[in-house]
Amino acid sequence: MAEISVIVPVYNVEKYLKKCLDSILNQSFKSLEIIAINDCSTDNSAKILDEYKTKGIKIINLEKNRGLSAVRNLGITIATGKYIGFVDSDDWIDKDFYEKLYAAAIKYDADIAIAGIKHCHKFHMKTNYLKLKKEFVTNDIQKKFEICNLPKKSYVWNKIYRLNILKEHNLYFEEGVAYEDIPYTPVALYYCEKLVSVPKTYYYYRLRKNSIVATKSEKYKSDGINALKKADIFCKAHNINANYTPPLIKKFKILGITLFKKIVESNYEKYYLCNIIRWKKFVKN
Repeated sequence: MAEISVIVPVYNVEKYLKKCLDSILNQSFKSLEIIAINDCSTDNSAKILDEYKTKGIKIINLEKNRGLSAVRNLGITIATGKYIGFVDSDDWIDKDFYEKLYAAAIKYDADIAIAGIKHCHKFHMKTNYLKLKKEFVTNDIQKKFEICNLPKKSYVWNKIYRLNILKEHNLYFEEGVAYEDIPYTPVALYYCEKLVSVPKTYYYYRLRKNSIVATKSEKYKSDGINALKKADIFCKAHNINANYTPPLIKKFKILGITLFKKIVESNYEKYYLCNIIRWKKFVKN
């Protein structure tokens, strides 16, 4: 039995899929169960996955499109590793990513191990988004939120989780909605009691304009607000001090085109000119 199960949801990512899968196959840590789940892709993703059948990756092709949350839930259900991790199919990871996370988790008998994040996009490659300066172990829920930088960085993929805890507490993603990470991560941090932070290894998060979170549809905006509300309700019910207030957005438009935008979050004010961030101001609470 593999020590870590890695779940890779796949949907229309032919341009990025090989880089993602190769980064997992080339890990210095070899006790991996890699499960790639094709969610009815309409591009060449299925063909690319066929090329990896003989390389140690378990390929599952769904007959009906089910969405990211349902795919991750299927992965949790069929995974057999001691720990489980998630890698989105347009992202990639450092070669020692799982080696370092697993070593720290075993050393401290931790339920969850977290690595740093680097943003990658067309203009700024490998920008530090979450940098962990030292190894730190804690059971304190507020410290865990601080280390993971919640609610701002409520991501599931820069971590590994003890699988039996997810299953024991029925920690599955809400299906049919976007921003599913936001309410999931605080719950996972609450039930996965001991956390260890792991410096000097990174998850590379690719920002692309046609991704799910980049969409501007009203449904996704509504999903985002509802996700924040659900996370806020959970935190208040469990006496966790966290600010899940949705950001306040002000726009200045001419002929329907947004020329200037101001976003007020819990700690920052961001100012955009022609939809490009120009400056950011820290705001004291």
